[in-house]
Amino acid sequence: MSFRLQPAPLARPNRCQLFGPGSRPAIFEKMAASAADVINLDLEDSVAPTDKDSARANIIAAITDIDWGNKTLSVRINGLDTPYWYRDVVDLMEQADPRLDQIMIPKVGCAADIYAVDALVTAIEAAKGRDKPITFEVIIESAAGIAHVEEIAASSPRLAAMSLGAADFAASMGMATTGIGGTQENYYMIREGQKHWSDPWHWAQAAIVAACRTHGVLPVDGPFGDFTDDEGFRAQARRSATLGMVGKWAIHPKQVAIANEVFTPSEEAVAEAREILTAMETAKANGEGATVYKGRLVDIASIKQAEVIVRQSEMIAG
Repeated sequence: MSFRLQPAPLARPNRCQLFGPGSRPAIFEKMAASAADVINLDLEDSVAPTDKDSARANIIAAITDIDWGNKTLSVRINGLDTPYWYRDVVDLMEQADPRLDQIMIPKVGCAADIYAVDALVTAIEAAKGRDKPITFEVIIESAAGIAHVEEIAASSPRLAAMSLGAADFAASMGMATTGIGGTQENYYMIREGQKHWSDPWHWAQAAIVAACRTHGVLPVDGPFGDFTDDEGFRAQARRSATLGMVGKWAIHPKQVAIANEVFTPSEEAVAEAREILTAMETAKANGEGATVYKGRLVDIASIKQAEVIVRQSEMIAG
């Protein structure tokens, strides 16, 4: 272990982030009543340019008027390359109820992007006397974003989460696909005459997880575009969870239950993790650094793995 210890991320359930456009206030109540841990009200891609102002007003009103329960309430602002983002930030910070928890910043390409939003948010918090600091989530959606992913992860103490935005990422990278997440038809290998499809997003997800875990940020998988393909969504979510991501976006309400299922440790997994911890306590009491559990070696590293599962289960239950 490095002398500089890996910081713990913010302790909050983040299994599913449900998205809804700010131009459709009729769905806000349903979003609030959903089982998603995080609600993302959107001002960016899902809102037409002519609707930006009204969508912003809809969201500001809804933050106050709707009971969001104990969910993390987040708003995705417009990109810093647009004329809308500064007004998004100013109006949210000056007019929205303190119930707002988080601002999501899209298409982040470098740490300076976060600095710009952070400076504006910090100034308004001070001017308005807001006691609850706003957190940030950023979306990696470009070649620049993935190239600078570690400096972005270290950019601000406000940064709580980081997601992969597959569609814009694919476009920025020049990838030959129009799919949003999942396996791609032409990304395959041949073995013994049979096609085997691998995951074109794997390397970017792994880079995001490494940067996030280094700097105490929650790594989150982004959208899966085909909301009619439940098994495809489930498969990608399981791959993401195995890599160390804590949750996934839902662009349709039917995806919420699948994300919660995948990113909630099963009773069997939690029971096994507790048994490993008990077995290692016995081994330590006997002066041993390792032991055998169900025919396999477990050691000090196994304790850390088991503790991750137990902590996740306890946080969700709480």
